[in-house]
Amino acid sequence: MTETQPRQRLITHLRHVDLAVPDFDKQLGFYSGTWGLKTEHTDSGLAYLAAEGSPEQYIVRLRQAADKRIDLISFGAANRADVDTLAAQIAGAGVPLIGEPDVLQTPGGGYGFRFFDNEGRTVEISSDVEARQHRTIEEGESIPVRLSHVVLNSRDPEGTVAFYEQHLAFALSDTLMHPRMGNMMWFMRTNAWHHSLAVARGPHASLHHASFELRGIDEYMRGTGRLLRAGVEKIWGPGRHMAGNNTFSYFLDPHGNTVEYTTELDVLDEDTWHPHLYDFSNPEVSDQWGTANAMNEFVAQRSFNDPDKGLFVAPPV
Repeated sequence: MTETQPRQRLITHLRHVDLAVPDFDKQLGFYSGTWGLKTEHTDSGLAYLAAEGSPEQYIVRLRQAADKRIDLISFGAANRADVDTLAAQIAGAGVPLIGEPDVLQTPGGGYGFRFFDNEGRTVEISSDVEARQHRTIEEGESIPVRLSHVVLNSRDPEGTVAFYEQHLAFALSDTLMHPRMGNMMWFMRTNAWHHSLAVARGPHASLHHASFELRGIDEYMRGTGRLLRAGVEKIWGPGRHMAGNNTFSYFLDPHGNTVEYTTELDVLDEDTWHPHLYDFSNPEVSDQWGTANAMNEFVAQRSFNDPDKGLFVAPPV
């Protein structure tokens, strides 16, 4: 394989995002109550929260910690051989592994390894995790079906995009640009969904937002309204993006992380798709419907989040 040839795609999907927070009980109450996830497993200062419609053992892990941080982002692979191949490729490229592939000690077991990305975030790759018993979300149920995507703030977004392209074979779906500020956000996929990861230009490395898919438009609007009635702070939406064509309602969790309800994310024909460069100064790019509040400095600053204090610090298993 030469440097000009893309790596074979061995990542299959996004599994979960793990967050550390000082006020564990308050955060758990939000995600297991208001947000609509189900607490499947608990341990001392740990909670594993599942989406009722997802076969993943959990899509959010919460951990009690002194500092707020992203503990890790987890992606799936098809089998142990692919996990081993990825570990060998990543280590061979000089990326530090936190540990060699091994049996996982988290709910559902499996086989995987962890490493630091270019900015020090912990990434996990795993296979053979036992599928969770799940169910079809019924009409009118305004709870998440699955974890849709995670968006990262980066001080070096071009470097971060290149890292995930080179080492994990993520493909670029679309890019947002601004006439004065240049390229601002890159949407990346690892399957036919328009994006499971996106990278935003920001003042520091942090979580921009985590997005949760709902059953459909009605359930998405019901969920948005339910959160508003519960007094959860909404920062942007409801609306429909152009990149990905998905709906959006952005809220803040108790620790100031932005979390999104979404639905109808585009599924691409990867053989024919060509990335777009969208001008973010066009209001229809951020919101095709024109129903969301304007994207302004206040909204942007809330999504910058606090600087991540977990960079190059491996979280507990």
